[in-house]
This record gives sequence, structure tokens and C-alpha cells, in this order.
Amino acid sequence: MNISYNWLKKYINLTLSPEDTAKKLTSLGLEVGTTETIQSIKGGLEGLVVAKVVECEDHPNSDHLHITKVDAGNGELLQVVCGAPNCRAGLTTILATVGTKLYSGEESFTIKKSKIRGVESFGMLCAEDEIGIGTSHDGIIELPKDAAIGTPAKDYYQIENDTLIEVDITPNRSDAISHFGVARDLAAGLGISVIKPSVDDFAVQNHDYVVNVTVENTEACPRYSGVTISGVTVTESPDWLKNKLNSIGLRPINNVVDVTNFVLHELGQPLHAFDGDKIKDNQIIVKTLPEGTPFTTLDGVERKLSVNDLMICNAQEGMCIAGVFGGLDAGVTEKTTKVFLESAYFNPVSIRKTARRHGLNTDASFRYERGCDPNITVYALKRAALLIQEVAGGQVSMDIVDIYPNPIQDFAVTLSYAKVNSLIGKDLSKDTVKAILAGLEIKIAAESDSELQLLVPPYRTDVRRDVDVIEDILRIYGYNNVQPDMSLQSAISYVNKPDSTTLQNKVSDHLTGAGFNEILNNSLTRISYYNNLTSYPVEQAVKIMNPLGSELSVMRQTLLFGGLESIARNRNHRRTNLKFYEFGACYHYHSEKAGGEKPLDAYSEEMHLGIWMCGNRGEISWTDSERKVSFFDLKGHVINALTRIGIPAGQYIMQPYESDIYHQAIACYTRSGKVLAHLGIVSKRLLKAFDIDTDVFYADIAWKAVLKQLKNSKTTYHDIPKYPEVKRDLALLLDKNITFQQVENIAFEIERKLLKKVVLFDVYEGKNLEPGKISYAINFTLQDADKTLQDKQIDNVMQRLIQAFQEKLGATIR
Repeated sequence: MNISYNWLKKYINLTLSPEDTAKKLTSLGLEVGTTETIQSIKGGLEGLVVAKVVECEDHPNSDHLHITKVDAGNGELLQVVCGAPNCRAGLTTILATVGTKLYSGEESFTIKKSKIRGVESFGMLCAEDEIGIGTSHDGIIELPKDAAIGTPAKDYYQIENDTLIEVDITPNRSDAISHFGVARDLAAGLGISVIKPSVDDFAVQNHDYVVNVTVENTEACPRYSGVTISGVTVTESPDWLKNKLNSIGLRPINNVVDVTNFVLHELGQPLHAFDGDKIKDNQIIVKTLPEGTPFTTLDGVERKLSVNDLMICNAQEGMCIAGVFGGLDAGVTEKTTKVFLESAYFNPVSIRKTARRHGLNTDASFRYERGCDPNITVYALKRAALLIQEVAGGQVSMDIVDIYPNPIQDFAVTLSYAKVNSLIGKDLSKDTVKAILAGLEIKIAAESDSELQLLVPPYRTDVRRDVDVIEDILRIYGYNNVQPDMSLQSAISYVNKPDSTTLQNKVSDHLTGAGFNEILNNSLTRISYYNNLTSYPVEQAVKIMNPLGSELSVMRQTLLFGGLESIARNRNHRRTNLKFYEFGACYHYHSEKAGGEKPLDAYSEEMHLGIWMCGNRGEISWTDSERKVSFFDLKGHVINALTRIGIPAGQYIMQPYESDIYHQAIACYTRSGKVLAHLGIVSKRLLKAFDIDTDVFYADIAWKAVLKQLKNSKTTYHDIPKYPEVKRDLALLLDKNITFQQVENIAFEIERKLLKKVVLFDVYEGKNLEPGKISYAINFTLQDADKTLQDKQIDNVMQRLIQAFQEKLGATIR
């Protein structure tokens, strides 16, 4: 929000510089983004002077140009070529001298000495729109004859230099969305009084134009105030009013509308002025209209109203979307002679929903949806009425109507001095606390030695509890005024074992060291990803009630799709060798029957670790040939990650796993049958949906199951074996559908004590083998911790293994 430093000084005796003011505001919790030195007219009219046309002759080479001699007050006449139809001798106007920079919107151009149709010109005689003081381009400016020649235009037009302070208002500080609101906070911080504009001169002059007001929906409109002014003359605003609006980036429109915008930014209370002739039967009715009613707003767009959109209507039709946007036909124009001025308090939720429904964001809705001051409507009405009479004439022609059936009361809060000092960390005197509360307009209803009974004004929508009041006291007192306690205190902390955060860090370090990059995706995702999936049914998706769009409509059930989005994005940027991992929560909705009664709805949230690989195993170089990553690369990383945190391969078994998200997959099961992880090649159908034309290998590790497994795990230590290990090889001829995992599982079932390792070092299929057969070359490592193995023991183990392979797998020894 833009705050004018000069405007701010109207409400507070401010002696701080603009820079110091910005620092003070930031310390008060109103963070300042930037400050900028500005002029009420862009460029400050530098280089422009009041000048008089002494001579004016027709240009010999043009039918519309004039050659003039201009007195700029410097003792010599300047020759200027001008094409304005009203250019004539004796005219007093504005001259832009050579070197002057003129602004047109965001663009600028510099006046240079030039030749126009063969005649030299040393400047430019200006129209209103060319220097930013008006919109007319009918001719050059005509000033009164008594205007002093040579006077700088910035002095003649009383251009103000100002500093624009950009304040970043947080949503909870609706009380500070105005110059007066900022001044009020600043005054409290400086310990001085704020100056509130007087409305004592407000008076009703007659009752010539009375409008009857009815509020049918008091829930959406708790308070509605209004007054009429007749005999107004709608025209251009005076300079002081235009300068105020220009300084904060608002375009002046006309004197009546400009006053409503001025009061909006002065007090934070939105106002609306209706053309009295457009209020049929002199009736204002605040109500909703039927669903689908067409209504054309000020921007010329026809909108279909919702039955929940609050409208300001006359006896026959809607005139304004309440608190959001005016109608095309009921606004004030140059033909308006009487106006109805509205000042209301609308329900913030109602305004917010209507504004979002129609895609509108106006200065009025911005304030209403955050919560205005319900007790300022009449004051703002009087302030605006006096200003309109000042700039547009007219008379107040009816008593103020104020419909406020259920007044909003101050919020009662009990504040303990002891709690103030405890939370702030410093003992504040009672007088200091009371002074700050007075500056914040928080009233003290009753007090004792230990506590205060407070009444917080309704415009402080963020202050409801004693801790909120203490926060306000602290920011006004000053965070920098509270010295930290330099004493050192410590406590013994206990962490649940296993500690999930520590383990996540271990796995992250391990995977990062193996060349993986960590990614972080949005928990919100597309519902379309789960269509026709049996592994993650769309019925189990946690749906968002009010989604921003279809691409963010459900909570994710798996990390897979976020990783595929990241892979697709990177591959589109020619990064093809990718290794990602992500820790993230997955969400599920379950609907179960409870005792045959109504469905029991339940939501679950579980942490998962996702690992993705695609492309080549590494970058191609002269020392390494190209090799694609494989399923076994992924399997190795999963085994190593689990081993790193204390779950060695012996604590789980791997078996084939079927899922419609995988083309081929296996799962890691604990001895009790719980799934620790599943990993495999992502299905072609899913890859095609993401426009990925290479294999992607994905592992999903159930972190909750990992932690549970670690609770039951014990780390044991043993001496390094003193006796040598023995290795034996077998070549097994098996059916092609038998996996090495099955062979390994059977081997460890047969020999648990001496068998230490089983390694597959060669796979062969094809020539010299029967159809449907495959040959595995497997190395078995045997070792006894207590003695050297004898040939008889070794042969006995190998015979038992061979017998088991033959009986359970139908193996043939080659």
C-alpha cells in the first residue's frame, strides 16, 4: 500500500525524515518495502516556464503551423514553431525549453532544438495533457494575462515534492490500510497524539431530496449509512485533491468520485456515490437478487449474479455489487446534480466470496474483506459530505440514515501485568502499559493492582486474546528495547527412538553422496492422475473443497507423479541422466462400515521416501562407456539406504510384486509380512502420459514401516573372523520364470550358520539351452567363526543346497 509522507503529516505532528519514518514504521510491524521521492505531477514540471506569445505568424511551408516569438522572462525572445489552433499573439501559456523532459504515461521524451519545415524551433508550447496537468489536447494552455512571465511552472501550479512510502500490510492489519490508520500506529509508537479531521461543521441544510433505505439482509450488511447532497456541480477536482490522489498512483476522475477515493485512502472506509436521478422511486434496497441475474459493472462487462451476491438496488433493479464494484448506469457523471452517498459495513466473508466469484479485486473489496471499522461509517459520511460541498457545492438534503440493528461491541479482554512482563521478558511499568494502550485506542474498563479489564475496538480484528494485546504492547514499546537475558539455561531432552529426523538426514546424506538430488513437490496434485488406477483408487483421494484449479484438486496418494513431473521438466531442458529422491507425506481417505452403522470416514497421512532413476548410470567419458541405469542399480541403492540406517538385507525378503503403476516390480517384506518398500520399472502407460520416452525406475519406501522395523531391531557387534572363508560355485539350469531372489531365499533357509553370502555373477540363456530355460552362475561364501572349515563340512553344505534347488526349483546342475 502506498502512503504519502506529506499526506501522513496531516494527521500527526511528524518531525522525522521520510527515511526515519520508514524505519519507525518497520519497527512497529508495518514493514516498509521501498521509499521513493515523487512529485504531484511526474517530472515536477522541471524546465517549464510561464511565457507570453509576443508575435505569431503563419508558417510559409504549412497551412496549420505558426512561427512565434515567445518571451520566457529571460530578456530575449525565443523562436518556437507551434501547430495549436489557438496560438496567437498576446497569449500567456506554458513553454517547455530546450532540454526539458516531458512524460506521457510511462514514456518520456526530451525537447530538443529542431527544424520544423525548414524553420528552427527552440522549445515547445504545451497543451494540458502534454505536461500532465489535465487531459485536454484541443490547444495550448491559456493562462490568465496577469500570470507572471518567467515563473517556473512548478511554482505556478504549486507542485509538491513528496516521498512515497510503500508499506507491506499483512492481512491481519486491516486497521492500517489507510493514511489515518498508519498515522495512528506511528503516533502510538512516538508517544504523541493523532489529529483526526473535524466534522463539526456538518449540518443538514434541507430535506429536498430524501431517499428511503431498506436493508433486507442484515447478516451480509450489519450496518448501512447514507445521506444525500443536492445541487452539486460535477467537474474536475481542484489541484490539491488531484495532487493527493496522483501522489499514491490514483487517476483523478471527477470531484465527487475523487472525494470518495480520498476518504477511502484517508480513513480506510470505502464509500460509493450514486447519481440521484438513477435511484428509481428514491429507494435504496440492500438485498440479493435471483441466481443468474445479469448485471453490467463499471468496466462494461455483463456478469451473472449469484443468489449469494449482496446488491445495492433501487426499486426496480440492481445498481452496485455491494462492497465490490459499481454498476455502469448508476455512477456519477458530469450531468449529475444530486448524489446519494453510501457508507456501510459489509460482512467480510460475503465480500470475499463475491469478489473471488467474479474475479474482481478493487480498493473497496480489498478493505471490506479484511474487516473495516463498523463504527466509523457515519463519521466517514460526514467527512465526505463536507469535502463534496467544498469542491462541488451543494447542500445536505436529508438526515443521515443509519441502519445498525445489532451494534458490534468492543471485545472484552483481561490483561495481567505479570503475563505482560513474562511474555515480553522485561518488567514494564503500569504507566507505560496504560500509555501504550491509550495510544492504540484500547479502553480500560476496570483495573486492579494485578490486571486490567480492556475493551478492544472492533476495527482491531486481529486482537481477541490477552497475548494479542501483549504483542501490540511489545511492538509499540519496541523489540529493540528488550535486552536479551544473557544467562545460560539448559535442560535434558529426550528423543523418541528411532528418531525419524535423524534417520532422514542419514538417508539424505547417503543418497546425495551417491549422486542423487533431493526434490520437493507440492502435496496438491491432479485428480486425473488417479483415474483408472487400482493401486491408488480415485475414491481414496483426499479432495480439496475449494481448489484453486483442477491441477491442485487432491492431496497426493503417492510421490510417484511429482517425481515424474520433475523428470519430464528436466528432460525437456535436456537433462536426461537423472537421479532424484524425496521425503514427503502421502494422504488417503478411507470409508469403512462401523458396526453396520453409518460409514466412518477416516483420513491418514504417512511419510514415504521416493527414489527415481533414468538415463545413463553416469556421464559419458573416454574412460567409461555409455551404460543405461537398470533395475539392479535402483535395487542396490534401496538395499544400501536401508542398511545405512540399520536394516540389513537379512531382515527382509524380496518377492515379485504386481501393481498397475509398474511394468515389473518386487517388494521388500519383513519376516512378519509387512511391506517395507516396493520398487520396479514404471509402467509404459504412465510414462506416455508424462511424455517420457525412456524407462524410469522408481522405489517407494514406507517410512512408517521402516521406523517400526527399527524399533524391533538390535545392532550387535562381533569380532572380525579369524578363520578363512570358502567360496564355491554352482551353475544351475532353471526355468526362465525362476528369479535369483528365490534361489537366494532357499539357500539361506537351508544353511543359516555357515552361509554368509550368495552372489549371482553370470546369467546365460540362448544357444545350447532348452527353450524356456536359463542358466545362473552363482557363488556361495561359507565361513565358520570358530574354526577352519573342512572339506567334508563344505561338501555337506553344498550337497544340501543342490538337493534343495533340485526339489524346490527343479534345478539341474550343469
